[in-house]
Amino acid sequence: MSPTPPTATSLRVANLSQTGPNPISLRPNAAALAALADSMGLTGLRKLSFEGDLKPLGDRDWQLTARLGATVVQPCVVTLEPVMTRIDKDVVRTFIRDYTDVDAPEAEMPEDDSIEPLGIWIDPAVVMEEELALALPEYPRKEEAETTTIRVTEPGKAPMTDEQARPFAGLAAFKDQLERDKDS
Repeated sequence: MSPTPPTATSLRVANLSQTGPNPISLRPNAAALAALADSMGLTGLRKLSFEGDLKPLGDRDWQLTARLGATVVQPCVVTLEPVMTRIDKDVVRTFIRDYTDVDAPEAEMPEDDSIEPLGIWIDPAVVMEEELALALPEYPRKEEAETTTIRVTEPGKAPMTDEQARPFAGLAAFKDQLERDKDS
């Protein structure tokens, strides 16, 4: 009897074809898209697809090669209006059976960040979600959105300028004053 998979999209490594590619095709339904959009703080998520294959790499390792496609809607960082972005990204993950994770307090990050430890299961949906999160624009912005400077102060007082807000602006003025006093 086979153990129960952790998720509906999990693939048991022992059941995969060892002689050729194992096709992967994920297209989440509307409910799954809404849940994923909500968990990522998106206004909308449409046309999410993850197509590729999982093939053996040597005798014990596996490589997932796929194409991520999605249309996401996020609020503009300036106006909060919806910004639509199309994401098309090639994805490669290599699952290594003899992977050793460095557990030192200070360790260098490996150069190849596409390497993962190989377990009993490989879940392409987890890879799809991780890659989508990494591909999202950090600061989505409408093309015509412009930023303006707002200066607020108490009535009757002059607003602080950018020059005055610099941490050493006061020291520079003090130095100038000392030099003028010295010359007099």
